[in-house]
Amino acid sequence: MTTQFLPADFDSTANFAVLAGRGYYPELMVERIQAAGLPLCIAGFEGETSPQLMEKVEKNRRRMIKVGQLGKLLKSMQEMQCKYAIMVGQIRPRRLFRGLHPDLKAFRILQSLKERNAETIYGALIREMDAIGTTIVDARAFIDDQLADKGWMTPEPTKIKMLPETLEHGIRNAEEIARLDIGQGIVVKRGTVLCVEEFDGTDSMLRRASKFQTKGKIFVKTVKPAQDYRIDVPVFGETTLNSMKDGGIDTAVLAAGKTIMLNKEVVIEKAKSMGIHIMGY
Repeated sequence: MTTQFLPADFDSTANFAVLAGRGYYPELMVERIQAAGLPLCIAGFEGETSPQLMEKVEKNRRRMIKVGQLGKLLKSMQEMQCKYAIMVGQIRPRRLFRGLHPDLKAFRILQSLKERNAETIYGALIREMDAIGTTIVDARAFIDDQLADKGWMTPEPTKIKMLPETLEHGIRNAEEIARLDIGQGIVVKRGTVLCVEEFDGTDSMLRRASKFQTKGKIFVKTVKPAQDYRIDVPVFGETTLNSMKDGGIDTAVLAAGKTIMLNKEVVIEKAKSMGIHIMGY
């Protein structure tokens, strides 16, 4: 087990729960944890988590919960005696407003929050987990090799296509947008911000960029100044590449060591075949 993202006093004999959302990310995490030989449990969410993923563990080591049932989730962690848990995979943002089934515990917490967004809600979840003795760990654990590298991960584009000032402008503005907690991605073109990531997410922003019929658009994905990697890790995958193509964007610039590239080797090869350049900064 080689990863730099676990607590220094990590106990490899203790039960480790994956709080699994949608997509390939939870599948990869379950695979890596099982390969590490850790005693695995899974908590899934109705309408989000793959039923096939849940079957990776025995019945007594899995629970399916409705989104918002915090009390039931906490009880499940206690029943399965989970000392650690990791949150991976997406819960669709709209579920925060529609399709949420808050139990009494969740209702009380939601009522206490002045702002309701992913960070405040999951932050409250972490505090509740701590209170029952379950530690939420960094969501990059076990997948160190899937993080974006610094420098060009695909052939470097010509200087005509990638002007240093354009790159600097994109990174600077993306970091400012992230600092303001608006989003973690933008699309720029030679000193002009074309699109900003909003509540509807990265892929929607990338597709919106198709409205601007121009070449040389750059997608920059960054992190907040005080990013909590237990709650949110930027993810770049094959779906992102497809959305870039839809938006007419041929370059992605990612925060190195902080952005997960799911199925990294496949993503890089697919980017090459699509004529998309990927760089870590």
